Amino acid sequence: MACTAPAQPKPKIAISACLLGAEVRFNGGHKESRLCSEALSEHFDFVPLCPEVAIGLGIPRQPIRLIGAPAAPQAVGSVDSTLNVTQPLHDYGVEMAAAHMDISGYIFMQKSPSCGLARVKVYQDGGRPAELSGRGIFAQAFCDAHPDLPVEEDGRLNDPVLRENFMTRVYAYSAWQALLQQGITRRSLTEFHARYKYQLMANHPEQYRTLGTLLGSLGKQDPLTIAPQYFSELMAALKKCATRRTHTNVLQHLSGHLKQSISPEDKQEMQRLINQYLHGIVPLVVPLTLLKHHFRLHPDAYISRQVYLQPHPENLSLRNAI
Repeated sequence: MACTAPAQPKPKIAISACLLGAEVRFNGGHKESRLCSEALSEHFDFVPLCPEVAIGLGIPRQPIRLIGAPAAPQAVGSVDSTLNVTQPLHDYGVEMAAAHMDISGYIFMQKSPSCGLARVKVYQDGGRPAELSGRGIFAQAFCDAHPDLPVEEDGRLNDPVLRENFMTRVYAYSAWQALLQQGITRRSLTEFHARYKYQLMANHPEQYRTLGTLLGSLGKQDPLTIAPQYFSELMAALKKCATRRTHTNVLQHLSGHLKQSISPEDKQEMQRLINQYLHGIVPLVVPLTLLKHHFRLHPDAYISRQVYLQPHPENLSLRNAI
């Protein structure tokens, strides 16, 4: 009887509880995201958090809002401004960041004075919002403690490019966590970087070379001293969204590995589909599927290790719409 490999644990993602349908909003309602509660829940172990309920605000409750300086706002009651929950929200963010070191991402509720990542209204005297927007108090404290963690707001995940980018970063973060558990060596760090060659070329070609130079300077240094800098710069590079042009460049590089293996007719078909992708006629999955087909017939050990070919589970279908 053939042995089967043990199932890989699902990456953990923290998420605003209301996005999973929990009735924790100020009005006793929720903001369920079907994308999260249905499509993504198959692939991730969600860790639902609601800071406002956790710090003791009831359900229902008076809503809170941000006031003051956008860079350092206060979170106060919108009806009773003497209710100031800035410090409790901040402290809970610090506490949860320390308690959840094993997560690989966080999906926040947009525009929330506690959880919003950006574009949160900060009100001034007279009731008008400032020209500059702010960030939720809890979200700020949590992200300060996990600066490399992939984070995104629920609304932005409706954009196919942003959704694919976020998931690519989540799985990269999860892969790094696994590498840390195994123990970082010069070889494992170099091999990790090699696996991300084409993904980096799609997201941030210049940073691929920069990171290669960083690893080239390892010499006799302890790789553990360079690893944190390497990973921070990797995650910053992956945050930049790939474009049709950079994807096309990677597709061309990948097809170059087949030039000695496939027929002139197959090469012509490959180039036709890559060109159609570049001009928006077909999605990325079309030329990628053909490339994978040819690499199954003509295996290449270096290419088979490339994260770019499958940076996230295939049945998420993230490349069908980009």
